Amino acid sequence: MKPPPFDYLAPKDFGGALEAAAKHGGEAKLLAGGQSLVPAMNFRVTQPSLLIDLNRVPDLDYVRPDGSGGLLVGAMTRHRKLEFDPAVKQAAPLLSEAIPFIAHAQIRNRGTLGGSLAHADPAAELPVLALALEARLRAVSLRGERWIEAADFFQGMFTTALAPDEILREVAFPAMTAGTGWAFEEFARRRGDYALMGVACLMHIDAAGRCDRARLVFLNAGDGPVLADEGAAMLLGSPVSAETAREAARHASEKEIQPLGNLHATPEFQRHLARVLAQRAILSAVGRARPSPKAA
Repeated sequence: MKPPPFDYLAPKDFGGALEAAAKHGGEAKLLAGGQSLVPAMNFRVTQPSLLIDLNRVPDLDYVRPDGSGGLLVGAMTRHRKLEFDPAVKQAAPLLSEAIPFIAHAQIRNRGTLGGSLAHADPAAELPVLALALEARLRAVSLRGERWIEAADFFQGMFTTALAPDEILREVAFPAMTAGTGWAFEEFARRRGDYALMGVACLMHIDAAGRCDRARLVFLNAGDGPVLADEGAAMLLGSPVSAETAREAARHASEKEIQPLGNLHATPEFQRHLARVLAQRAILSAVGRARPSPKAA
């Protein structure tokens, strides 16, 4: 299939992109990697009258330290760079671990961080990772700019807090503190397929070996990335055991997610996957965590 006719604009600087977004608003779509947008256009799920191509806009593809141990990542940064950049592996190992689960290498060569986040597919990995890592997203328009917390950015299936005239320019990932363990797990019918279920886990272990902070975020478990606060809270206050992990995973999978089911998995099977994957991720994160040093 082919998309319906559309106009095409390729601004050569960010100011030109902002002007085009301000002028055309909801009639236009921003083209980043195009790995999700172009198939949607071909199937006529979306029919923009104008494509604003960001690929010629300079200085949107970068990974930079933020000066405090975190990272600033340009919205046009390709998945492949996130997969192999040593700065990502050092500052955000959860991110570098999960990127290889995104589709296939050919897709990762073109797909972008900003494109995936703005697309907000509930079965995508990057929205889950942004929420798990408590990222902040920098939205810019001719009216000014604002930082949006990941928890406020994703507002439903394929829906974000971006206004029609705003462009996602940068994503800030905070530093991972000492004593933090991480893990990402997902299950797909074949490597590279959309995951039937997935989960990201972060947890911090204090000097006494107890978990004092934890995050569990699921993908393909609702109409967006799903933060399982209650399940994570069950891990707090004591050393994490296999039994604790099992109970936290059970609660999250039964009480906190709302999988929609699809041709390949019923909601009940997705809940089963969520329980198994969450338990596995929790125990893996615990194994990677090192207790924070005692205060002097």
